Amino acid sequence: MTRPYRCAVARSRPQSALLLPLLAFTLAALPAVPLSASLAAQEPVVVPRLTGQIELDGRVVEAAWEAVPVLPATMQLPTFRGEPTERTEFRVAHDDDFIYFSCRAFDSDPSGIRTPTLQRDDGSFTNDWCVLNLDTFHDRETALVFGTTPAGIRTEAVFANDGASAPNFNWNTFWDAAASRDERGWYAEIRVPLSSLRFQEGHDGRVTMGLAVWRLIARKNEFHTFPAIPPTWGLLSVAKASQFQDVAFQGIEPTRPLYVTPYALAGTGRSYGLDSAGTGYDPVRDQVQDVGLDLKYSLASNLTMDVTINTDFAQVEADDQQVNLTRFSLFFPEKRLFFQERASIFDFSLGGQERLFHSRRVGIVDGEQVPIHAGVRMVGRVGGWDLGVLDMQTAETALAPSENLGVVRVRRRVLNENSYVGGILTSRIAEAGLGTNVVYGADALLRLFGQDYLTLAWSQSFDDDHTADPPTPVRPLERGMARLFWERRGVDGLTYGLEVARAGQAFDPRLGFLRRRDFTRSVGSLSYGWRPGEASPWLTYGPSLDAAVFTRNDNGGIETISLTPQWSAELKSGHVLTATAELLHEDLESGFSLSDDAEIPAGEHRFAVGRLNYQWPRGDLFRINGSVEAGGFYDGRVLAASVTPTWNASRHLELGGSYSVSAITLPERDQRFAAHIARLRSEVMFSSRISLAAFVQYSSTAARGTANLRFRYNPSEGHDLFVVWNEGVLTDRFATTPVPPLSERRTLMIKYSRTLTIGLGGG
Repeated sequence: MTRPYRCAVARSRPQSALLLPLLAFTLAALPAVPLSASLAAQEPVVVPRLTGQIELDGRVVEAAWEAVPVLPATMQLPTFRGEPTERTEFRVAHDDDFIYFSCRAFDSDPSGIRTPTLQRDDGSFTNDWCVLNLDTFHDRETALVFGTTPAGIRTEAVFANDGASAPNFNWNTFWDAAASRDERGWYAEIRVPLSSLRFQEGHDGRVTMGLAVWRLIARKNEFHTFPAIPPTWGLLSVAKASQFQDVAFQGIEPTRPLYVTPYALAGTGRSYGLDSAGTGYDPVRDQVQDVGLDLKYSLASNLTMDVTINTDFAQVEADDQQVNLTRFSLFFPEKRLFFQERASIFDFSLGGQERLFHSRRVGIVDGEQVPIHAGVRMVGRVGGWDLGVLDMQTAETALAPSENLGVVRVRRRVLNENSYVGGILTSRIAEAGLGTNVVYGADALLRLFGQDYLTLAWSQSFDDDHTADPPTPVRPLERGMARLFWERRGVDGLTYGLEVARAGQAFDPRLGFLRRRDFTRSVGSLSYGWRPGEASPWLTYGPSLDAAVFTRNDNGGIETISLTPQWSAELKSGHVLTATAELLHEDLESGFSLSDDAEIPAGEHRFAVGRLNYQWPRGDLFRINGSVEAGGFYDGRVLAASVTPTWNASRHLELGGSYSVSAITLPERDQRFAAHIARLRSEVMFSSRISLAAFVQYSSTAARGTANLRFRYNPSEGHDLFVVWNEGVLTDRFATTPVPPLSERRTLMIKYSRTLTIGLGGG
């Protein structure tokens, strides 16, 4: 039994019928631009079919493997095309049901092979690794990563936006791996079912994908790759789909099983509320007994539909607490597995972390989870179009009314394999006429030449206006946001970026994330990176300069100016040092509060701050990263520091933590503010199937400590038992009257799920 993707889905409601005509409108509005002939310029390498049986035991000794040609391995780091210090043999093959990858990782010092953890989905570079990357849609943008360690531990991830976005380790699918070792080194085998992959079938019966494989020797910080991918784009260049080798599979056919995953949830919780007299707190007890169901079915080899009923996220790790020293909202990443499969299809960037659709707007209100009744989600490709559809219905709570939330996203490649045009539509509709928000957008990402890319985007929002009678008309420009961004990507040589964006005063994407309103933004960046060569101890170093100006649209006044010079350097041993200075001008129309005892006043502020960051080598079993910051802060001063140690004590125990402190003094008003955040993480891995994770946090600004304890038993893929305990503790109880209890909230939940596979034949 293997584990399927768990993805966001939703049940249609009458309001969501709006999505269908809007989808038709969006598709009709986009030009069907023919693909350039350059897409077929590279002749694919044919992946051989296995001539015999393979036993997945990690030994790589079968005669069938010997008949498969070895893919040539090239050193990528620390010296591109340098002489590898150890021998590596990569092989890739297939049969009717699976894609196979083997790695013979020979090592002259087997005692130095690193296997410090049994953690599933480990994303660190402390292990030795053998990894298979697949661009299954051959879109030269999205890489699916399947990796294993000498201990046979598996990690899968998705790298979207051609490796320019952060990796997504929350994604999961069906696959298997095994590893072994002896006095000559270690060996790995990976087997990926074709039923786990979505791909585009060619007219000639041939399936073309992108492929890259790599090995990491952790103690040496040494990467071996096929094909020879230069490290021009940094450490994760190996996951850059545009650099993969084109490969062809002959005679493979998709299968379309139906995955059915029922779950059962039981739990108890306790919180406290003020009594009727307002003089004390009474306990409030909650009991939960619930069931739900997830369904996954491939409508075609390249289109997947997910249906969910009574969606639950009980097993998701808690968010990291953050200190907010700005007047803007904090950004929290998506951790819920429900939203992960091909999540990059829904990306519509407004610049930086800002986006037109942010999945954390679904089922989370003011940091609290809201029940989701049901939903439907489709992702994949229809013809030449990438398609993503999401429609979900939430329950009514004290925090928010019942809402229908919908997204439709389409994209089509144009000009070359790294360019597309696209459109998006989002809708947020509350029941009983309590509010409607609809947003559309059109964008284009164009690879002009080399690594130069141009991004163009336009979007508009439309809302119910309950504040004026009759409603006040709003000009189209004030409902919209336009963005132009020209960049040269990479870390070597000359790179740059130039962005101009404008958002109107009525632009409000309520399913997205946008910090400011009614602004014009101009941003520029310039950097240069050197690689001094094989004889130097330095891997790379160089300067960069970033500048940004934000102006107010209503009066043309400057709100923010920032100028940020930086120097960064990395040794081949893995040590990284970065020195940064930031010069700021802030013109605040209104002040904001850091706490009850510290406020930043309105007016003009000019100040500068310096930062120093250090990163320990990624492959060390004990590593510690740190930073210090000192300088001005509006009309005061700031002194801040953070330290993040991690220790792989053994393959069964990993300990990590962080501590940060920010001390701010505002002498003109004799005010002081100090913020402390402490985190402690531990992972006890009894085996590759049984683990216990603990995450404890403390925030002085929230005056609260939290604990999240998760036990997982995973006897086979698609078969999970979770026991989750959450505790919230007040650390400043005596600041209010009446005095609240020490324990603010406590929950204990048990969740069991089992995936059943129903074979429905090929596509």
